[in-house]
Amino acid sequence: MSVVLGIDGGGTRTRASIMDGERVLAHAEGGSIKRLRVGAEAAESNLREILKDVFAQAASPTIDAACCGVASASLPGIHEWITAVFEDFGIFRSEVVGDEVIALDAAFQGGPGILQIAGTGSNTIGRAADGSRECAGGWSSRLGDEGSGYWIGLHSVRRALHAHDQEKPTQILKKVGEIWGTPTIDDLVNLGDSTPGPDFAALAPAINELAEAGDPVALDVLAQAAADLVAFVLLVRSKLLRKHNIQGEVPVAWTGGIIEKMKLVREPFFAGLRSAAPNMPVGQSGVVSLEGALWRAKRLAEAKA
Repeated sequence: MSVVLGIDGGGTRTRASIMDGERVLAHAEGGSIKRLRVGAEAAESNLREILKDVFAQAASPTIDAACCGVASASLPGIHEWITAVFEDFGIFRSEVVGDEVIALDAAFQGGPGILQIAGTGSNTIGRAADGSRECAGGWSSRLGDEGSGYWIGLHSVRRALHAHDQEKPTQILKKVGEIWGTPTIDDLVNLGDSTPGPDFAALAPAINELAEAGDPVALDVLAQAAADLVAFVLLVRSKLLRKHNIQGEVPVAWTGGIIEKMKLVREPFFAGLRSAAPNMPVGQSGVVSLEGALWRAKRLAEAKA
């Protein structure tokens, strides 16, 4: 049996596991290793800390192969620094891929399907049987990522400001002011418009609570988030069916806290897909991306053997 390491480097936190065959030797969670979110120094520190943790739990095993899935893996330097840290820990057979890749493999283990990611950011990726991919969305927090936590936070503030202008009721500005420590709207706007600015994704849970309490602006934002996620899945489905001569339906999986934790997004997301494509299989529980990293690491170890 091979001893492998899998890492899921999400936008908010990082998860890592070491497995010997089917037995979990160690599991740890830590801070984000996404450089664009926390900076290069903090990302490397977080990666080293989580590796120290899992290695200590597993009594410093020899790792046959490792896979790290991380957001923005294609950016210059990301592969190199993670690989260098792995080598410092005695890991000399490894790969660094996008977080969407490990999530796809967690869901479909190399096979065809569509994955909707809706967490801090969002992305929709479809894979055909030949491995080719079709995508929609995922164009970064500033330019896209509709339906994500960041989008929900940002657009809740935007729509709440419009509601304020129109003298329409909403508690969003009051709640955001409490979270940000901004006593006036001018203070809130100045902070929201600053560079690098506040973490809009961190507002999403509060927006969800307001929506559940009936806040009309918050309800509209979550409804739009669900509609956008449905539209992206259907767009990728259309590309796969049209361009890859797929017979039958394409299965759909999903991952991320927006769908998992927000009923007002999850239920219309499922309902929208059922209405548009009644025969399309849709997973009822979220994908655990870390399982995809471990699956890929096992394949890498077997290829070496």
